[in-house]
Amino acid sequence: MLQSPMLADVLVPFVRDFAGGTAGTVETLVGDASTRRYHRVRVAGGDPTSAVVMELPDEPLKSDEATAGDRPPELPFLNVQRYLAAGSYPVPRVLRTDLGRGLIALEDLGDRTFEAAVKAASPDERGRLYRAAIDQIVALQELGSRAPDPGCLAFSRRFDEKLLRWELGHFREWYLEAQRGVTLPAAASAVVEAAFDRIAVALAAEPVTLVHRDFQSRNLMMVPAAGGPSDASPAELRVIDFQDALLGTRAYDLVALLRDSYVELAPEEVDRLVGYFVTRAGIADEAAFRRLFTLQTLQRKLKDAGRFVFIDRVRNNPSFLRWIPTTITYVRDALAAAPAELGALAEVLIAHAPELGAARPGRA
Repeated sequence: MLQSPMLADVLVPFVRDFAGGTAGTVETLVGDASTRRYHRVRVAGGDPTSAVVMELPDEPLKSDEATAGDRPPELPFLNVQRYLAAGSYPVPRVLRTDLGRGLIALEDLGDRTFEAAVKAASPDERGRLYRAAIDQIVALQELGSRAPDPGCLAFSRRFDEKLLRWELGHFREWYLEAQRGVTLPAAASAVVEAAFDRIAVALAAEPVTLVHRDFQSRNLMMVPAAGGPSDASPAELRVIDFQDALLGTRAYDLVALLRDSYVELAPEEVDRLVGYFVTRAGIADEAAFRRLFTLQTLQRKLKDAGRFVFIDRVRNNPSFLRWIPTTITYVRDALAAAPAELGALAEVLIAHAPELGAARPGRA
């Protein structure tokens, strides 16, 4: 990656080559869990006047995930962006690429995230915003069904049993063992392993659709229309961080949105919004879908709890640790609502991590 003193010398000419203009400035943006870095480059008199430059790591195709054995032939971000943009899905435009130097210039969508918008919104406005986001989940699923493309990497990978199981293992390795210092006795270990196998098999057997994979409030941007209000309209919601798109259950992106570790919704809000998705997506069996939503919540949030510890211990980024309590709340609620055959899992986990059995504040 570029050293800080070199940023302006490299990035300003990189943007000026397509935008024109004169003097330029570089602002490095707040990072996330990614190994990529982002910089906002402004050029006086340019068209556009600013762009966000993605700076790739030294090995951009490297991954620490279970699917990393086969490196993709093309940078996933560019591959998936091309497919989504061709399908008129609201993703940022790619303005210029220089993969030799690990640079990609993107349309600047501003700084107002969905997270910021919903936290500042009235209850009625928050509901409208969430319905608009759900509409984009439905649109993504419809695009994948209408126009599958074997040239798009998302259609060549899926949440199969192996990947789901690897993610569940993340919870045991990083949350239970690394964070909580728990070593499961042999009998308890067998219960957990068998239950994780059961969850992975059940989810892998579900019909699949195109999923974003991380469709949560920090990956949705609220972009004002030209001359429009600063809080934007539903049509101006834009989607970022889509490079890990793949095939998964119809509930996956909805879980990412409604069980977001960064924005906690009241149970009655979640219930209404799941109902809205069921209607918009034309789900025939609502009860079955709600069971799937619970099981997918359990899998996703167990993974998230472990992942936040992994990001701290392996990537030296402790900023996600503060989101573990909300994540554990979701795990606790999903365990309580899970099918009876997972009762033994709940008993073992609660015995060794009592926070998984504590009542949600204000609830029985």
